[in-house]
Amino acid sequence: AITAALIATDHRSSNIFENSRGQISWGNGISKIGASYTLLPVVAGFYGYGVLRDDAKTREVGVLGGEALLDALIVSEVMKTAFRRNRPDAVNEPGHFFEGGDSFPSGHAIESWALASVIAHEYGHGSKLVPIVVYGLAATVSTARFAAQRHYASDIVVGGAMGWFIGRYVYRTHLDRAIHRHSMAM
Repeated sequence: AITAALIATDHRSSNIFENSRGQISWGNGISKIGASYTLLPVVAGFYGYGVLRDDAKTREVGVLGGEALLDALIVSEVMKTAFRRNRPDAVNEPGHFFEGGDSFPSGHAIESWALASVIAHEYGHGSKLVPIVVYGLAATVSTARFAAQRHYASDIVVGGAMGWFIGRYVYRTHLDRAIHRHSMAM
C-alpha cells in the first residue's frame, strides 16, 4: 500500500527540491558512496582487516557483506529488467513503467541498505552508535539519489526496504547455520 501511494505521488514529490545544477551535482557526488564500486572495496576491507587481525567478526562482515551485496545486485537487476521504469530525468515518459528504463528499484539504495543491515546486525548488539552511523549513511545515499533526480521516492523506499531485509536475511541465515552447527557438535 505504501509503495502504491508513493508511485501515485512520485511526479508531485519529485519536485520538492529546487532542482538546481548544484543540487543535482551534489546528489550525484554523495550517492557514489552507495555505488557497487565503493561498497565492494569496503567489504573487501572488512574481510582483509579481519584476516590480518585474526578478527572473526570483522572477517564475517566481509563475507556476509559480499553475499548481501551480490544478492541485492541480483534482485535489483532482475526487478529493473522486469519493470523497466524510466528515471525522473528521462527525456521520454519519465516515471512510466515498461518503457525501457532502469529506475525501479534504486540499486544504490538496495545495496547500501543491504550492507548497512549486515553491519548493524553484526555490531549493533555491542554499540547503539554503529547502526545509527551505517543506517545514516544508507539514508544519505538514498536521499542523494532523490536529490540528483535519478530516482523517485518509491524507487528508493522499495530499494531501501528490500536491501534491509536482504542484509537481515543473510545475517540471520548465517547465524542459524552457526547455531545449528554448534548444537550438532554438542
